[in-house]
Amino acid sequence: MADKVIRIKDLRPQDVRGDRYTLHRGNVLDAYPDWEAPDLIVSDGAYGVRGFRGDTVSADGLVDWYAPHVAQWSKRAKPSTSLWFWNTEVGWATVHPLLEANGWEYVQLVTWDKGLSHIAGNVNGNTIRQFPVVTEVSALYRRRLTLPTEDGGVLGVQQWLRAEWRRSGLPLCRANEACGVKNAATRKYLTADWLWYWPPGEMVERMAEYAKKNGKPTSRPYFSIDGHTEIMAEQWDSLRAVWNHVNGLTNVWSRPPLHDGERLKGTLQRSAPRVYKPSKQSAAHLNQKPLDF
Repeated sequence: MADKVIRIKDLRPQDVRGDRYTLHRGNVLDAYPDWEAPDLIVSDGAYGVRGFRGDTVSADGLVDWYAPHVAQWSKRAKPSTSLWFWNTEVGWATVHPLLEANGWEYVQLVTWDKGLSHIAGNVNGNTIRQFPVVTEVSALYRRRLTLPTEDGGVLGVQQWLRAEWRRSGLPLCRANEACGVKNAATRKYLTADWLWYWPPGEMVERMAEYAKKNGKPTSRPYFSIDGHTEIMAEQWDSLRAVWNHVNGLTNVWSRPPLHDGERLKGTLQRSAPRVYKPSKQSAAHLNQKPLDF
């Protein structure tokens, strides 16, 4: 009888599932169909540096590499989903137009400063023709929020809020009365300029109720997200991405590269094409991020 053929991929463990996580070993394209709408997506490669099997050799191939992934992120995301996109500077700049075209709104760029220990002993001052690189970057994106209008179109959230109030036929100044404020509604929540400020759900609910009582009669509830049900404060607040501020934490993260117990080592597998003879001290992932990130 012929020997049974065992494929390498069949030896891999199945997905590991816990109460709060599922660890998938394999192509993430196979995992996307089982995704629940994420609060946060963290992307860590490809980088265009031959950093793992399947990585591109330069930034030139990154748009094609990322296209199916960005399509799935966009399909699975909810209005409040955030994205952290790790890459090199040129890698991020190359993929940025693709992210924007798929509804991701750029917020800011964070730099991980690894310090001089990252390049210690690896720089030849006689031959190098640029500054040694001790950084990676991570760009923060959020979903670009658009909401449906009465005529079947869509507007950005700032324009939509203003349009919904104008639909009531009430002057803008009455929004201050609706919110119980001196001028914050007209100066922040309903302004058309760069001073616009995202209104708390409580204020949107107040404006909707006020417009219902004092504005033009309408079959479409004012400030309704789906055009049928009245807006509630909790529903409005859920549209905004989560952000927990920490005093003293800026867009430059200074932390040495991983050389402690967090570092995964010793798989004895070539983690990247440029890793030729892996040893027990070789990293399993060249760009592993610290847990405190």
